[in-house]
Amino acid sequence: QVQLVESGGGSVKPGGSLRLACAAPGFNLDDCAVGWFRQAPGKEREWVSCIGNKDDSQYYGAPVKGRVRISSDHAKNIVYLQMNSLKEDDTAIYYCAAGKMIWGSWHENEYPYWGRGTQVTVSS
Repeated sequence: QVQLVESGGGSVKPGGSLRLACAAPGFNLDDCAVGWFRQAPGKEREWVSCIGNKDDSQYYGAPVKGRVRISSDHAKNIVYLQMNSLKEDDTAIYYCAAGKMIWGSWHENEYPYWGRGTQVTVSS
């Protein structure tokens, strides 16, 4: 059973930064594309970003583009999501997901492996 583990969430003020991490104990993320999704209270889960497994190609959703950067640390088997200039609208549970495919996807159904999420709260 593959279980991804997110960390790095917390409470910050608007304009602050957080770096989320997605680890995969016992599972090689180098074989996978990895995506980040988020779900705010009362809303559907939405795609945030993804990274491919061959050339680390990166894609970002419109609400976060320019403020977020996804990256892979292949040596540590961790995928990071650096979030800057956070807004109150970024408040959500953030999930990482992985799938054995070359290119990342914004469709959550393409990812069979998920973490349990980490809470990000942005509030003044």
